Amino acid sequence: MANTSRPLTVAEMQALARAITDERIFKMFLILFTHVLFIYINIVMMVTLRSKPTFCSTARYILFGHMLLNDTLHLCVGLLLYVLNSFFFTLMRAACSFLVLLSATTFTVAPLNLAVMSLERYVAVCFPLHHCQLATPSRTLLAIPLIWAAGCVNVMTDVWVLFSSEPAFYLAHSVCTIEQLLLAPWQGVKMLVLNILLFLSVSLLLLYTYVAVFLEARSASSDKASAHKALKTVLLHAFQLGLALMSFLYVLLESLASQLPFAIYNQLRFLNFLVVLILPRCLSSLVYGLRDEAFKPLFKRQFLFCGSWAKVGPP
Repeated sequence: MANTSRPLTVAEMQALARAITDERIFKMFLILFTHVLFIYINIVMMVTLRSKPTFCSTARYILFGHMLLNDTLHLCVGLLLYVLNSFFFTLMRAACSFLVLLSATTFTVAPLNLAVMSLERYVAVCFPLHHCQLATPSRTLLAIPLIWAAGCVNVMTDVWVLFSSEPAFYLAHSVCTIEQLLLAPWQGVKMLVLNILLFLSVSLLLLYTYVAVFLEARSASSDKASAHKALKTVLLHAFQLGLALMSFLYVLLESLASQLPFAIYNQLRFLNFLVVLILPRCLSSLVYGLRDEAFKPLFKRQFLFCGSWAKVGPP
């Protein structure tokens, strides 16, 4: 039992069992409904992308499809972790490490994918003659595993260090959160610093591409319609990065809420999970898809008529 003579840590608060009440059942239903709805929306968008050969052979849409797949994986793992913690199920830390690694990696991959999408738009506007050679489907597909390799470095270092130094740690059971896998204070500091560097780097890259596309849009020799459209796309990527940044605040807000009494912490933890961690990830891909004029009408018909549009219209 935790020592009550001092404030409980975040990990200790997460490990406290809670009674199943009507309020908790309502919260579970709300979380389940939100996840299932947006997982379904993402799947419909992925099916829509597969419905036209143009989408499958264009770098921008390949990266969009990767964004959808990554967000869907993130939502599925997040839902699984939420259900496990809601019913106070414990896992062997080895299995928990895999789930946390997947959750943290998909979290990190999102801004990295946005950076590559912005670079693709930058090349399309500023180097239009070389775009077909640089942004080929094969090169785009090669960039995706590189994004995943970069995305897993942060958490993978923790998993590897712990497995090398204290392998017995992974045989014990606990509730499955990332805090349960952090043994040393330096791990939390490292994670914070690397995430800050990640978002600063992506922000600077988006700022650079925005300025470059903006200057190109003002150039008399540019295709102004295409440049202005790309400019709006880069702004949309910045908005999506802002949504991802909200998710980055989740751990910080969780730590701050842990300083409050447990009853208040329990309520704030739910709001933090839903509003800060889940909703931004749900909205990011949806906003991007609904803005695309070529993709939007196909998606709307696919979503509303569950695929029957394909029988009455050309693919």
